[in-house]
Amino acid sequence: MTCGSTATSDTLCSEEDSSSELELYFTAYTSFFHKVRRSGDEQIDWGKQEFTVGEIQHKVKEYNAQINSNLYMVANKDGSYTGFIKVHFQLVRPITLPPRQSLCSTQEEDQQGRRMKRRTSFYLPKDAAKHLHISSQTRVREVIEALLNKFTVVDNPAKFALFERSERQSQVYMRKLPDDECPLHLRLCAGPSEKVMSLILKENETGEVNWDAFSFPELCNFLRILKREEEEHVRQIVRRYALARDTTKQAMARITTPG
Repeated sequence: MTCGSTATSDTLCSEEDSSSELELYFTAYTSFFHKVRRSGDEQIDWGKQEFTVGEIQHKVKEYNAQINSNLYMVANKDGSYTGFIKVHFQLVRPITLPPRQSLCSTQEEDQQGRRMKRRTSFYLPKDAAKHLHISSQTRVREVIEALLNKFTVVDNPAKFALFERSERQSQVYMRKLPDDECPLHLRLCAGPSEKVMSLILKENETGEVNWDAFSFPELCNFLRILKREEEEHVRQIVRRYALARDTTKQAMARITTPG
């Protein structure tokens, strides 16, 4: 399995260095309580479509004829095939990276005297995406692990899930893929159009926030973000009432001023 990336996908921004940019889309609601929205109940299950060896070779040729890049699929004689999938990242929580090489020798002792290595919390840009070269037997869980390894993310892969996004008749459908599904098979069935079907990596939302799944630095990071969000809401309310007060005083002045 090999990896490739778009121009923006290799850009990692530190939460500590770019906190103001983080707040543009990192909120308590979207981070902790966001659930996948479905715009309808109708859903095409690409994974249930099965093909013979001849049909696979024919569909691979049709697929390759529709793309304008070198991201072709290759069909094998045994009915398996290889190709590229593009995964978009829609992560609202920071990801954890191992310590930088220069900091690997820097260790801190906790209160119990244990040796601990520093880790840094990062977040990915909203438009980040990654290409993976996989086979028709590669499962969803393997794809998630490969993506995390590419970014050297040390978070538990169980925190993440792969989703299938499709658009039909102005409706948007989202489906969480099970761990044993094969993303390249979905790509072949749906064709190369990202509008017809795209793959998205998101947090593995279960409806309830499992706080025990996060490390101590991650929880501290959430508290800092909540504090900044609260302070920003307070500033917005103060500005709104100050503007209303000034507008009211100006209207009163116009009424009481002769002429």
